[in-house]
Amino acid sequence: MMKWWGQYVESQGDMVSALKIYSNAGDIYSQVRVLCFLGKESIAADLARSNTDKAAFYHMARYYETVGNFEEAINMFTKATAYCNAVRLCKENNMVEELWNLSIVVSGKDKIQIAKYFEEQGDLEKSAILYHRGGMLHKAIDLAFKTQQYDILQEIASELNATSDPALVQSCAEYFIDNEQFDKAVDLLAIVKKYTEAIDLCVKHNVQLTEDLAEKLTPSNELVDEETRVRVLESLAESLMVQGDYHLATKKFTQAGDKIRAMKALLKSGDTEKITFFASVSRQREIYIMAANYLQSADWQNHPEVLRNIITFYSKAKALDLLANFYVACAQVEIDEFQNYEKGFGALTEASRCLQKITEPRDPKQIQRASEIVQQRLSLVKRFVDIRKLFERGDGQTAITQSQQLLMTNGNDLEVAVRRGDIYSIMIQYQVKTKNFSEAKQLFLELRQVLERSNNTPITYYLSKEVIQALADGLGVPINHLVPKSSKVPVSEQDNEEDVEEVAEEYAR
Repeated sequence: MMKWWGQYVESQGDMVSALKIYSNAGDIYSQVRVLCFLGKESIAADLARSNTDKAAFYHMARYYETVGNFEEAINMFTKATAYCNAVRLCKENNMVEELWNLSIVVSGKDKIQIAKYFEEQGDLEKSAILYHRGGMLHKAIDLAFKTQQYDILQEIASELNATSDPALVQSCAEYFIDNEQFDKAVDLLAIVKKYTEAIDLCVKHNVQLTEDLAEKLTPSNELVDEETRVRVLESLAESLMVQGDYHLATKKFTQAGDKIRAMKALLKSGDTEKITFFASVSRQREIYIMAANYLQSADWQNHPEVLRNIITFYSKAKALDLLANFYVACAQVEIDEFQNYEKGFGALTEASRCLQKITEPRDPKQIQRASEIVQQRLSLVKRFVDIRKLFERGDGQTAITQSQQLLMTNGNDLEVAVRRGDIYSIMIQYQVKTKNFSEAKQLFLELRQVLERSNNTPITYYLSKEVIQALADGLGVPINHLVPKSSKVPVSEQDNEEDVEEVAEEYAR
């Protein structure tokens, strides 16, 4: 009612009274309109600014436009969100800075109109930015190419995804390739599913294939057929191999269904734990064999779990010939490194059992020859083990006789099973223990000649310093008469029997 009354009073020409009535009614727009009519535009402007009435702002904008104050008019049109009028005024009066500032708040449609204006004015940089912000990406990229605006292109590229126009993505990718920004080009090629081209680009220009990028280059079953997917995954895995990322290459070969090549990639990584796990879950004969072969290069002598895995994998692969070979290697380690002929005999026994279980050998003659060799070694090791037991029981003469007979075995046949130095060692220790020093000396000199003829191994490798010292004392000569200074070496394994026993016990467990 008060607004109606104010309008009636205003129609009667009483502007001052009408202003008071509008004020009491809280009608900001009518107050601004009357104040402008009365020529009090500054008061009207302050009143408009102190409120949020868009109609008031719009009236002030039209007033300022009428009186030629375009800057204030644009400001008031902006506050009234009458952006079209603000843009119109900027264009009509060539107010570039105001138009650029206005482009931030206007709608996408208005941004494109402003972009066209800047394009017509020759300001392609601002035009490209506004086309991008307005959603006209093709136009934005075209202008960015012309003006070489890398920042805009990168910003556009970062916003592209699988739903973007493939032609647009391809254009960006080609631009980045031309400007040697290959990593960005690869990202874009991945978006448009040009996997092979992207992978080739990585290899050719050494673009690092990160895990995230590799996932982008992994096609899903829904987008490509299985044959294409496998081909892309294999190509990706091969590229990862070239770059040395063996773990990721393993993953991609596995996704391609090629577990053999996946295992080969994993073997190159040298990650024993993962190799063991992969072999366990793959359950393929070839992979079991590859894993067992690899584990033989690890420190299986001092890590029982590795040894168990080797035996397990060969067993699961039914590769009894390879398992037999491994048992032979175990026997050799036990004898050469630990002088444990009992364990060596046990390992050779297992090797013999494996060879006997082979029912359909690929090469029967080879298996037969291997069985004969193992049996021969078993026989020689058994004889030596029995001789040591004779010494332990005190039947030294019989043991000495059998030792001499064992030494007369063909040299090559004997050395691969029982070391001559070990045979001489137990005889010399017995003779020293029973104080037969002259016989011990004779055996000592024979051992030294044997070692000089073979590989010149220091005699202290087979006899501890205590035994040599006891022999020297029994003969009444200085120890260097028996062992020249040039032959002295650091303490041998026999000088550290307690440590050897610890390792042997751990190995046994």
